[in-house]
Amino acid sequence: MTQPYPFSAIVGQEDMRLAMVLTAIDPGIGGVLVFGDRGTGKSTAVRGLAALLPPIDAVEGCPVNSARIEDVPDWAENVSNKVKRRPTPVVDLPLGATEDRVLGALDIERALALGEKAFQPGLLAKANRGYLYIDEVNLLEDHIVDLLLDVAQTGENVIEREGLSIRHAARFVLVGSGNPEEGELRPQLLDRFGLSVEVTTPRNIDDRVEVVRRRQAYESDTTAFLKRWRAADTRLRKKILDARARLKSVETPESTLRDAAMLCLALGSDGLRGELVLLRAARALAAFEGAEAVERPHLRRLAAPALSHRLRRDPLDDAGSATRVARTVAETFGTFQTAAE
Repeated sequence: MTQPYPFSAIVGQEDMRLAMVLTAIDPGIGGVLVFGDRGTGKSTAVRGLAALLPPIDAVEGCPVNSARIEDVPDWAENVSNKVKRRPTPVVDLPLGATEDRVLGALDIERALALGEKAFQPGLLAKANRGYLYIDEVNLLEDHIVDLLLDVAQTGENVIEREGLSIRHAARFVLVGSGNPEEGELRPQLLDRFGLSVEVTTPRNIDDRVEVVRRRQAYESDTTAFLKRWRAADTRLRKKILDARARLKSVETPESTLRDAAMLCLALGSDGLRGELVLLRAARALAAFEGAEAVERPHLRRLAAPALSHRLRRDPLDDAGSATRVARTVAETFGTFQTAAE
């Protein structure tokens, strides 16, 4: 099995990489939506993130990756009483997946052979405490979108059918990627992503050459390439762990709260989800950078990823949503950073 391309070896795409790192620091941010051209490293980054993420402690044999033995669902079978460290789960949700495959269903083979009712866990069980990745998320069938919305809202998967009554934890970071030319994402699901970033084909010749050079090196001698980038991935993993440890101690001053509210009001964003995500992501960024408090520069850096996909469409404004956010940030906070920032 081919090992994933190292996360640290990805050339450019800083917004995408930062967004994914922030969700690794604080999964409560709510996931990442990556839209852009084909061949810009969207799926490569997700798979590289899987190898980069720190492992989790999970009960051996538990189908939902429970951290403690007492949290193992009562329907789970053949579960050990040992807790072992395992890689953070990253689960692919294919476009053609059925409802049974996603949620889980009655184990038909067992029911026919033994006459017993048993639950066969789905993809949501495997993704608990990890990442659920959907490529071409904008092409996902509507009824699957509805299921994901329900689970994302509650953090719990509930199956009531075929004589089964099953519940299990289903808390995961949703990562979606797609090409906007192939269709739009339903607003209800769009709002469930904490951060949204756009990736484009590199326009700099040196960057394009470096992408090709690294990819050729990876394909010609994967082992040597992985060894070359192992130290960089290890340093990044340590920074993520350090940021997790200091996250709770990062303060959010009153002035920063007012800045976030002022910015969201100026943008006309609906509800308060935008402010909550912006502040949460900014706090993770502050922890990642070793800052003691969330300040205006953190809000500036994450305003577009946190807010651009929550804006109402303006038929009189041809500018893209990220451009509108950048313009409003400049109008609200000033074009240049002050010495205090």
